Amino acid sequence: MRYSWILLLMVFGLISCQNERQEIAKPNIIIIISDDHTQQAISAYGSKLTQTPNIDRIANEGVLFNKAYVNNSICGPSRAALLTGKYSHKNGYRDNENSSYDSSQDQFVNHLQKAGYQTAWIGKYHLGEDPKGFDYWEILPGQGHYYNPDFIQMDGSRVRKEGYVSNLIEDAAESWLDSRDQDQPFLLILGHKATHRTWMPDLDDLDMFDEVEFPLPDNFYDDYQNREAARVQDMSIAHSMQMAYDLKMYPEDTKDGNVTRMTADQRERFDGYYKPIQKALNEAGLEGDALTEWKFQRYMRDYLATAASMDRNIGRLLDYLDNHALSENTIVIYLSDQGFYLGEHGWFDKRFMYEESFRTPMMMRYPRVIAPGTVSEDFVMNLDIGPTMLQAAGLEIPKDMDGKSFLPVLTDPKAEGREAVYYHYYENGEHAVSPHFGVRTDRYKLIRFYKRVEEWELYDLGNDPQELNNLLGNEEYAEVHREMYSKLMKVIEKYRDEEAKTIAEHPLNGDLNLRKK
Repeated sequence: MRYSWILLLMVFGLISCQNERQEIAKPNIIIIISDDHTQQAISAYGSKLTQTPNIDRIANEGVLFNKAYVNNSICGPSRAALLTGKYSHKNGYRDNENSSYDSSQDQFVNHLQKAGYQTAWIGKYHLGEDPKGFDYWEILPGQGHYYNPDFIQMDGSRVRKEGYVSNLIEDAAESWLDSRDQDQPFLLILGHKATHRTWMPDLDDLDMFDEVEFPLPDNFYDDYQNREAARVQDMSIAHSMQMAYDLKMYPEDTKDGNVTRMTADQRERFDGYYKPIQKALNEAGLEGDALTEWKFQRYMRDYLATAASMDRNIGRLLDYLDNHALSENTIVIYLSDQGFYLGEHGWFDKRFMYEESFRTPMMMRYPRVIAPGTVSEDFVMNLDIGPTMLQAAGLEIPKDMDGKSFLPVLTDPKAEGREAVYYHYYENGEHAVSPHFGVRTDRYKLIRFYKRVEEWELYDLGNDPQELNNLLGNEEYAEVHREMYSKLMKVIEKYRDEEAKTIAEHPLNGDLNLRKK
């Protein structure tokens, strides 16, 4: 009898130890980064344009961030901020035109790697061709291609894989997950090419939205009154979107590499879909607004079908986690590298600090920590992801990171989030968007444009969510202007952005004695 009690105590002790190990097990981490996807195209955010059931599943089973923003609304700089937890002026990657990324600098992935995590990046990287901090990587060169893309291997070789890029990225991800050491935690970053220009869906999805007539955004024919930077841009559907490159209305002898790399069977199906559309367009002889609105409909159909092709593969990944008993101990984050315009202001593309571009979709599933169906109204940023993952893994967050973990605001009702978010965009070439920086609070936004256009803009987002009415110089908002200027200077000082400080201190017409209290 005595021995039975001893045996029973040993069994309970063993179970207790197992439970303790399970409780302290470091979570696996999967970060899915799409390209140019936007909240307006995600049904979890209330979009009526499309359904994204698999992306929605992450939000439904975790937290949906309604106020997620980026530091710099362009592909490479956004990824650099995610990896380093730092603003562009600190990590050195300010734009895609003149910057090069130093992959040997401190990144959150290096800390996970040192702590025993197996780390991998698969898909679009867009920060050069020498990722560091990863035990395994397989990346697209530059933007990559939608059909039969090349992948750069760790030995520097390039392998062309036949198929559609979103499917191939998911295939490679599952292959790596199959081969990993199952006794160690892992971090996997998937970089999807979708939904980057030129918006090419998988062949099975080409006609998905053919019967849908999309409503024009209310501000589609924006006149940009009192907004000079918006007026001089070159990203309008009417004038900047290209019939061949963007909308697949190719001449017979096209040399466009997006289609010449297709197999004969792929090209036959592709042409079989687009050539009748092109023939009908030529016969219609559209001009002016009618042609612009035709371009909008084609753009929306291709963009949303491309997103659907990606969403299906995100579902494959979630199913893989379920089927391999990984879901309960794996954090899954979905975000885009920034937002995108779906005809708002008459535009496609991104770059501006206006909401559609500055704001990014983001959601996170973290079983046993984040309750399903959580909705966060706190400001979070792409550069917060690294610190958050380090905290989740029980690791110290480097003090020089600008980002901060958002786990406290999700788990502690008394925790305080950001009062404001800071933004700085540097590029001064593509799409003629003027460099600018600014600050956003719950209600107001102040922007300072420079170089191409020298001006301030002030918006009351409570009364003007579409940002059509620049309030700079409006005496009724003089005090708001001064308060927002003070907040801007505080965040500039906090993040030590000396270039912005010098520019912001330079007076312009309409500054309304900003330094007066």
